Amino acid sequence: MATLLTTLGPKRADELGMILPHEHIFVDLGPIEAASYRQAQAAEVVALMGPEIEKIKAQGVSALVECTPEGVGRRADIDLEVSRATDFPIVLPTGIYREPWVPQWAQDAGEEEIAAWMIGELTEEIAGTGVRAAWIKVSAGDEGITPLEAKILRAAARAGAATGAIIGSHTIRGRVVREQLDIVEQAGYRADRFIWIHTQAEPDMALHLEMAQRGAWLEYDAIGSEQYADAYFVDAIRRVLDAGFGDRLLLSQDRGWYDPSKPGGGPVKPFTYLVETFLPSLRAAGFDAPAIRQLTHSNPFAAYAREIG
Repeated sequence: MATLLTTLGPKRADELGMILPHEHIFVDLGPIEAASYRQAQAAEVVALMGPEIEKIKAQGVSALVECTPEGVGRRADIDLEVSRATDFPIVLPTGIYREPWVPQWAQDAGEEEIAAWMIGELTEEIAGTGVRAAWIKVSAGDEGITPLEAKILRAAARAGAATGAIIGSHTIRGRVVREQLDIVEQAGYRADRFIWIHTQAEPDMALHLEMAQRGAWLEYDAIGSEQYADAYFVDAIRRVLDAGFGDRLLLSQDRGWYDPSKPGGGPVKPFTYLVETFLPSLRAAGFDAPAIRQLTHSNPFAAYAREIG
């Protein structure tokens, strides 16, 4: 049976409701050399982010996927403290961000070593937390995947093949996703276990549908941002569903978050927009309850859950 690994233990589909598949509790967006994430205190993060979690719990959201990997301040221990304080499941990643944020150890390591590290976090624990990673987060440069990023992706594909974990990649251009899917398949894994994070940033809708045809998940995860009107997403979702790929689509907001490089964690971006504002827009546009439930409940679970041995 497929199971979603969370900070509060493994969860079955019937134990969960709506899932936000791309958000951040904690992410360090400051200068790399400052490493502000190292000094962050869990109590301060709980004080800022705990009330935001309570708001979405009241909306019926049952879990949230944390999308901060190594390189941009991953603090699984802090995510765990927020989870415990709010009694709310958080889904944690293993994985490494793109250049120039790749840690030195990963620059120096071979593909096999990186894969073994990922497998360890997926099957045992993220060090010091007692929590297993549920999935693998990577990234690629906007103009093309670099040799270092390709090494990390090949390692991720090996780790995915060994564990069934899905790979999600911060990738802006569809042509780069095409290259990534080739790498994943050549490394022995499957396109249907790959999420194209930030699909909305690619203006060519034909590339969205091409990647869905190959089996990849599309993720529209800037809902509620100033950059995109709701109408853009409503139209894109309709086109994906009309093409028959409603079971390959994820919706989220890329919001939150406590940023330790800013005083007090910076201004919070509430997680509430999707339920409060966007889903009513989908209903008004004629999307029925089963379609919305698939997009907000079934699809996120199907993407991130895996068989646990």
